[in-house]
Amino acid sequence: MVKASKTYVLMVTWLLLVCGSVARAQSDPLPSWNDGPNKQAIIEFVSGVSKEGGPHFIPVPKRIATFDNDGTLWAEQPIYFQFAFALDRVKALGLRHPEWKTQQPFKAMRESKIEFIDDGPGKPVGIQRFIGRRPILAFGNSDGDQQMLEWTAAGTGPKLMGLVHHTDAQREWAYDRESHIGRLDKALGEARAKKWIVVDMKNDWKVVFP
Repeated sequence: MVKASKTYVLMVTWLLLVCGSVARAQSDPLPSWNDGPNKQAIIEFVSGVSKEGGPHFIPVPKRIATFDNDGTLWAEQPIYFQFAFALDRVKALGLRHPEWKTQQPFKAMRESKIEFIDDGPGKPVGIQRFIGRRPILAFGNSDGDQQMLEWTAAGTGPKLMGLVHHTDAQREWAYDRESHIGRLDKALGEARAKKWIVVDMKNDWKVVFP
């Protein structure tokens, strides 16, 4: 049995960052974020990889971003705006894999085995299997996302890795190293050591839920 993938449903090729400049969108492309280095880093990354002719330009089919779902993209409004910000610049979607264009009906088969677990080291396996490309951006919020971010970081060219650190007990929830669910411990240490983006929910986001 194949476990339903949290990561790949959202993987939408988010895709990422796409064609058009940052200035072309609304005056503030990330309105639920407070101004700061994390917000600026995301905007600059999006602008850089989508600026045709620029030194960091990446063609649309290679602009793959992956997100954990619960705790990263599914619930929190600011990440939703981040997602919408990228989609606003999408002029061409899809990876253009020839096999996706077949006219034959697709048949889903349930088998009596687990193909992979969509967590920890299983995330890169699933991403490679279903998308066939290494992401240039990956966001998560727990140790279960660490290998996905490490795999993204190991790629060549522009890339951005980030974690959502749940630090807001009043508007949402506060947990990290000692949590029994969604623990963020080893990944947090690696993110800080390697200077990945660590989004502080309490300080970085104006809005957590709409």
